[in-house]
Amino acid sequence: MSHLYEARAYTEAPRAKCAWGIDRDWPGFSGEGAVDVAIIGAGFTGLSAALTLAEAGVCVTVLEAQVPGWGASGRNGGFCCIGGTALPDAMLTKRFGTDGARAFLDTQRAAIDHVSALIERHALDVQRHSDGEVLLAHSARASKAFTEEARACEAQGLPATVLSKADLDARGLGGPGFHAGLHLRRGFGLNAGAYVTGLAHAARAAGARIYGQSPVQSLDKSGDRWRLSTPAGTLTANRILVATNGYTPERLGPLRAPVLPIQSNVLVTRALTQAELAAQGWTSDLMAYDARRLLHYFRLMPDGRFLFGMRGGIRATARAEARTTRRLLAHFHAMFPAWCHVDIPHTWSGLLAYSRDLLPHVTEIGGDPSALAAMAYHGNGVAMGTWSGHAAARLMLGDDIRPAPMRTPLSPFPLSPLRRNILRLGYPLAALRDAL
Repeated sequence: MSHLYEARAYTEAPRAKCAWGIDRDWPGFSGEGAVDVAIIGAGFTGLSAALTLAEAGVCVTVLEAQVPGWGASGRNGGFCCIGGTALPDAMLTKRFGTDGARAFLDTQRAAIDHVSALIERHALDVQRHSDGEVLLAHSARASKAFTEEARACEAQGLPATVLSKADLDARGLGGPGFHAGLHLRRGFGLNAGAYVTGLAHAARAAGARIYGQSPVQSLDKSGDRWRLSTPAGTLTANRILVATNGYTPERLGPLRAPVLPIQSNVLVTRALTQAELAAQGWTSDLMAYDARRLLHYFRLMPDGRFLFGMRGGIRATARAEARTTRRLLAHFHAMFPAWCHVDIPHTWSGLLAYSRDLLPHVTEIGGDPSALAAMAYHGNGVAMGTWSGHAAARLMLGDDIRPAPMRTPLSPFPLSPLRRNILRLGYPLAALRDAL
């Protein structure tokens, strides 16, 4: 099957130096099989759906092209936080009304709580930390809206505190380019690899069948049954869920170019000493990101290592990846100059996904209630991706818990082979606005 990026993006190369370990000991699918529900993709979404369905007694099988957690779920920054859309609040309210926008915010909160409950219920060791997240102003201009944003958050039941430069320094959030902060006390950080692996084992223990190295090569419907063909076998199902997000092929059954995959690049340092942390003035374990449109995200992990990530490049060749990694290191050193000497053993990249309408989706494919797609979390898949899989499963069980913004159909991108040009135009414009 064809994909949007160069072939290297879909090989082991981009994640070879990933800091998160995942379990690679999964059987492949072979022969013939028949189930009630077939799920394509074993990331947060597919595994969460499988867990909910299996616990309800549904016969469910997950087919994964690589191994569970191989994609974005096993290589993201580990931010379980508010988010899931790239649509501004005002536009969300204009399109769906105050009630629709509020329901979507409630869903974002519920998504965090759902992940927390899964971690506790299944005793997952995910190195959880952080009392929420902090948005950092990279300029005085960027901080001007923080007071109003804090009021808006409080009005919607999100505890928020504006932090001055002095507050940042006092709380161990020091950096030469940080002018102020907005602390949202909701969410936490985790080890993404440990979490997705824990989800996979929990789903299997509940009765779901999970197969790795089983890419779906064709997907079609005959009568009332779906037929999924893999290199070694064929699976039929009454219902399907496509949960492939940024790794969705350009054509998969009735799906056509449903998302715009976007690369993100991440690094993790060796463990930092207390002296090194003090030299930089960063001792907090809060998840953090800056107010740039081309944002940076970062956090100090419980083992003393520091994670730092940012948007990647437009191409996925080896040369382009090397160039983006150099840029990643340059940005890290500029923002945290006291750590220029620190070894960085881990650098990697992966694909997140944007939808055409900038909303996350749990929706029917082509109006067929037997076929669902859940994807497009806009860089916030830990919470929203997990919840979306659960919501898709609940929908299959006859209980629709989706807010209105997530029910809209997935629209294919026009001129889909050329849609990376959106990034070619958008990235320089965003960088220019960030510099103003």
